[in-house]
Amino acid sequence: MDVKTGFFYLFSALLLFAAFRVVTVRNPVYAALYLVLAFSQASALWLLLRAEFLAITLVLVYVGAVMVLFLFVVMMLDIDVDQLRAGFWKRFPLAGFIGVVIALEMAAVLLGGFRVGEEVRPVVAVAEGVEVSNTRELGVLLYTQYLYPLEIAAVLLLVAIVAAIALTLRQRKDSRHYDPAMAVRVRASDRLQIVKLAPTTAAPAAAAPEAGAPEGKA
Repeated sequence: MDVKTGFFYLFSALLLFAAFRVVTVRNPVYAALYLVLAFSQASALWLLLRAEFLAITLVLVYVGAVMVLFLFVVMMLDIDVDQLRAGFWKRFPLAGFIGVVIALEMAAVLLGGFRVGEEVRPVVAVAEGVEVSNTRELGVLLYTQYLYPLEIAAVLLLVAIVAAIALTLRQRKDSRHYDPAMAVRVRASDRLQIVKLAPTTAAPAAAAPEAGAPEGKA
């Protein structure tokens, strides 16, 4: 066993352990942290396969953005875990059946890539001794052969972002509306008024005692 094979088994074992703990741990925060560990091990496997761009994208997008958002949402919502686990065993047979079906479908798709003896034709013919950048070749392939699907995916993501903002944009009575146009057109005289006051003021005269009122004792 060489070093590369040893790292493959190490990363795979950690990935399986982290994925198992994601679905078995009770605390949702710990589940999100185990999912971060699973993503990091998957990116290490991508590096072993010389897919540097996919490995870096997995770390930046999922670990650096999506999982941080998940952690913030989980910690801010204060989820009642006991209430969510109330009907776990009642729904376990259906969930187990769906999981077995998904596992069989993935096995049917992935087993075709492990067949030995079949000649695999490379997508791009590369001369021997020439270094090829996977990131550059992937970029050229995306923006030439798959340009229109890439643009359609970008438009769909843009529509999803606008729809998410539109769904969450609601008028609230306890929120104060701020109009930037009014702030730009404001003048100094509308916000600040200078009042001139005399530097000194006379002391008020003492009030004279009323008639018939008893005088105070000295």
